[in-house]
Amino acid sequence: MNRVPHNTTGHPYRLTRRRVLAGGVALAGVGAVGLAANRGSTSAVLADATPEALDRDLNVSTTGWKTDFSKHSVNLSEIRSGGVPRDGIPPIDAPAYVSIAEANAWIAAEEPVVAVARNGQARAYPIQILIWHEIVNDVLGGEPTLVTFCPLCNTAIAFDRRLTPGGTVYDFGTTGNLRFSDLVMWDRQTESWWQQLTGEAIVGELTGSVLTAYPAQILGWSAFTEAYPTGDVLSRETGHSRSYGQNPYVGYDDINSTPFLFDGPNDGRLRPMERVVGLTVGTEAVAYPLVAPDGALAINDGIGGMEIAILHVPGARSALDQSVIAESRDIGQVGVFDRVLDGQVLTLTAEGADRFVDQETGSIWTVTGQAIDGTLAGRQLPPLAHVVVFWFAWGAAYPQTRIWTPSS
Repeated sequence: MNRVPHNTTGHPYRLTRRRVLAGGVALAGVGAVGLAANRGSTSAVLADATPEALDRDLNVSTTGWKTDFSKHSVNLSEIRSGGVPRDGIPPIDAPAYVSIAEANAWIAAEEPVVAVARNGQARAYPIQILIWHEIVNDVLGGEPTLVTFCPLCNTAIAFDRRLTPGGTVYDFGTTGNLRFSDLVMWDRQTESWWQQLTGEAIVGELTGSVLTAYPAQILGWSAFTEAYPTGDVLSRETGHSRSYGQNPYVGYDDINSTPFLFDGPNDGRLRPMERVVGLTVGTEAVAYPLVAPDGALAINDGIGGMEIAILHVPGARSALDQSVIAESRDIGQVGVFDRVLDGQVLTLTAEGADRFVDQETGSIWTVTGQAIDGTLAGRQLPPLAHVVVFWFAWGAAYPQTRIWTPSS
């Protein structure tokens, strides 16, 4: 594939997917949270599974794959090549780590990182690395953990690499394919194919299985170090030579641009490249539109019988704007939390540029859900799995989603 994506002004992005591959770049991503677990499996084995039907419906190569293509929960015709081969965007299988002090030398204060914490251990996954690899097979807090980032959908999602506690640990890679411009992953144990945004196996032996998502928060580097001073950081020593710190998708998140390799359903309620916070609870899905904040912004809402708070402050730069990520525009950082603490529903409002106060106790909170002053100082709001995602991808995955407005 030698197509050059353009924005609406006709300006070509710097790299085609083929050029990216030739240069060792990663340009076939997607993202989102294993939120399919909350909406129920759509698993089904389609009856029309003859070799002739597969050849007709599947538009990507099956050469070398041991995948059972007779089992699938989506139309095979919706899967298309991203222009790179299997693991042409190489996952990180043997991650190394450095201290915060060491990482300070190469991560700028507002550069975005994906913060994941499990069993008391916190780790930052710099997007300057993830944008070139998209998948990290890791162990965090003693638990097998999968950290993913899809540049084309702007989705950072963390999963458990097992389907059940104590079960098989799966190792993931990139198929080189996309569905609705979203990364399609594969596991090496069964060679099933998985949708990154939903965490669901959509083709192969494990079709219908859903990975459990864990909270993964995109933070500016300074916010991570403040919240997790004893955390560590994914190292640039990945075993691969890449231009870490550079963005191969220059200008991709321009609000007036169009999604790359997207041929899914179009939901015109919002502009395709508008960022939203996507959240599902039970059978309900909600999209919360984002704008770059001048200061702190709090949303208090109810979804699926749960009281939640979305906190948004400045302090994190886009990974998809300028050629140097650290020089990109500030798009803010988001936290999503259960706002019930000790049986009390808290109502959070903005307090200054980057802090929040709850009306019930007057305690002061940060975007990471930590109370730093007041009656509840030292307490933590329970974080919720969510995704900051381009609208086109969320709308395609959850067509019945509600769009939050201030009046709702």
